[in-house]
Amino acid sequence: MKKFTVLLLIIFPYILSAQDWGIKFNGFVKTDAMFDTRQNEAAREGHFLLFPLDEKQVEGGDVNETMNFNMLSIQTRITGKITAPDFLGAKTTGMIEGAFFGHTNPDINGFRLRHAFVNLDWGTSELLIGQYWAPLFIDEAFAKSISFNTGTPFQPFSRNPQIRYTIKVDKFHVNVAAYSERDFASKGPDGETSTYLRNAVLPVLNLGLKYNTGSMLFAVNANYKSIRPRLLTEKNHIDENKVNAMTFNGAIKYYVEDFFVTLQGLYGQNTSALTMLGGYAITAIDEETGMWEYTPLNTFSGFIDMEYGKVWKIGFLGGYTQNLGADENIRGTVYARGANINNVLRISPRLSYRTGMTQFSTEVEMTQAAYGTRATSKGVIENTHDVMNIRVLLAAILYF
Repeated sequence: MKKFTVLLLIIFPYILSAQDWGIKFNGFVKTDAMFDTRQNEAAREGHFLLFPLDEKQVEGGDVNETMNFNMLSIQTRITGKITAPDFLGAKTTGMIEGAFFGHTNPDINGFRLRHAFVNLDWGTSELLIGQYWAPLFIDEAFAKSISFNTGTPFQPFSRNPQIRYTIKVDKFHVNVAAYSERDFASKGPDGETSTYLRNAVLPVLNLGLKYNTGSMLFAVNANYKSIRPRLLTEKNHIDENKVNAMTFNGAIKYYVEDFFVTLQGLYGQNTSALTMLGGYAITAIDEETGMWEYTPLNTFSGFIDMEYGKVWKIGFLGGYTQNLGADENIRGTVYARGANINNVLRISPRLSYRTGMTQFSTEVEMTQAAYGTRATSKGVIENTHDVMNIRVLLAAILYF
């Protein structure tokens, strides 16, 4: 039986390639060696870096000023692109993609799902069903950093199960999407979990517009999200209160054969599930029932990313994000990422050399965070002090 299974795995791709439909695999093997001048808020043993940690003064100085080094190959990725017979007159394609990044820090090196969807294309309209980039992640205009953080926390970064319908009129595309949370979830009383969105019943809703001339891309999104942080109060009353939030972002990209430049900006509420600063806070607690009322925290972010070259490629990423506080007074717990951060700034030049299927790259990522105290009742952070991390990254990539 084992021999038959091995034989089937060997010949299965060849059987598929003989059909008009099937699956073709590609991907890459990538190893990153990284050196940091400071301890950081990061995932997967420091691989996915967000921003440096605040000072932690102990006897002998700031313990978070400790330098560190790591080398990992967990970004290695396999992508299967699927073609299938037409369905209801639509060209049918799909994708399944995974990497060895793991689901959580203890699961590092574990194989995890990145994308898995079916796409039906009628020419003038398109329907995508499955897990893919969140609509706020503009996949034609994301930051092309060598670091796996892909410009986070300055741009939305999330993959979500979704239904997305797109109407295509020449160079102009309009899409509407409804999606849930899975690997990237909201913060709340029970930690990071998709439970809050599920209990609110309504999926996240997004309206997107894109206009692509072939050398210029313009894209905007409007996004609505509602979560229900808990079902029951400490006084045994059903708590139906929700956190409602709106997020808007847009991008402009100019690109020719060997050069591109991208500008992107976002104004958002409760954006922690997008791997960005932000979240929400309690504004009132009912003395009789114990029910909580909430306000979302507002966040601004933007970045510029550019690159030139074909064999030798030189690039630059600059990003900035700021905590703008809340619209209402905060009188309780804050559930957020970077709740004591006023702003984060990053400057990151990069250089790559690629010939054939092999690429070597280096990147210097300088990230500064301004930590402080909540100086106003609306959560604005003042009395700040800056901390900086400098990451030197070396990467070797083999594409297949």
